[in-house]
Amino acid sequence: MTDALTLSQVKKSFGPAEIIRGVDLALAPGERHAIIGPNGAGKSTLFNLISGRFPLSGGQVQLHGRKISGLAPYEINRRGLSRSFQITNLFQRMTVFENLRCALLWARGYRYSFWHLVGRQAALNEEAEQQLEKLGLQDRRDVPASLLTYAEQRTLEIGTTIAGGADVVLLDEPTAGMSLTERDHAIELIRNVTVDKTLLIVEHDMGVVFDLADRISVLVYGQIIASDEPDQIRGNAEVQKAYLGT
Repeated sequence: MTDALTLSQVKKSFGPAEIIRGVDLALAPGERHAIIGPNGAGKSTLFNLISGRFPLSGGQVQLHGRKISGLAPYEINRRGLSRSFQITNLFQRMTVFENLRCALLWARGYRYSFWHLVGRQAALNEEAEQQLEKLGLQDRRDVPASLLTYAEQRTLEIGTTIAGGADVVLLDEPTAGMSLTERDHAIELIRNVTVDKTLLIVEHDMGVVFDLADRISVLVYGQIIASDEPDQIRGNAEVQKAYLGT
């Protein structure tokens, strides 16, 4: 079986500073994989390399066995990989419904068309309504994104990340800044909306990581020092020393 996502000796340097130093990682289709590590380990940089925001300094990234390193972010997205960001990235003046509908457009065949009125596209609008229900945001349908609570904005961003139909999803600290109740709701939401998808998540909250992940990789100073099932990572002495400070 071909891996959903494969990183082979991925490297990134900014001038003389080596940030990512030869990362190897393979995710099986349908796997939920978490990357953890201390601040400055290179986690967000790794996401930027995978999604095409930063060019690689070395190595290769493959999506379903096809090389995607070197492609523009929109090209990678159209091949089936989507990501969220640490800082919420929404159309703030558009409503919740409009944000979700925009996320659906390209995947549903609406290209650069100036003669289609999206308000009249029944199938498209129905699907956006279904996404609203899946996210539990029906009551906020016509509210501009800027007026949502922080947790609601994070929920909407997860929704727009998923809505385009990508089968490999990268979530960058999706529960950061949430209360315990909001976090628990987000965990359940992520679990539900990523069924049959491959998930790669960066997260500082160990409760979220151990609740969601099938496997965990620990990134320290740009290198993966351990990659295993949650129970094995929890008891790994090297991980405890590097990440937990014990």
